[in-house]
Amino acid sequence: MSRVKRGVTSHAKHKKTFKAAKGFYGRRKNTIRTAKAAVDRAMQYATRDRRVKKRTFRALWIQRINAAVREFGLTYSRFIDGLAKAGIEVDRKVLSELAIHEPEAFKAIVEKAKGAIPAAA
Repeated sequence: MSRVKRGVTSHAKHKKTFKAAKGFYGRRKNTIRTAKAAVDRAMQYATRDRRVKKRTFRALWIQRINAAVREFGLTYSRFIDGLAKAGIEVDRKVLSELAIHEPEAFKAIVEKAKGAIPAAA
């Protein structure tokens, strides 16, 4: 049976890890042990933060909508309640974009939502 040397595969694996560790600081970019650990941890953070990013953006859209709606004498929660009662189904991302780029359209939506809320509340 012929002898198999594994230098080629090891080198390829290491090369792949070092490519992923490009830009890391210190030994984390050029020593295989530390680079491998750093890349593994970075992948875990990346997986987690893909979900966290969704939460962060939703929070940003809500803050923008709240700021825009207060100019019309409403709070965010009353505005969302008014939208639901008026039967307007627009997601927060679009509402945020409208508030920034299309103030007239946003104003029309706010007026409809305001009209759907009972005045005594």
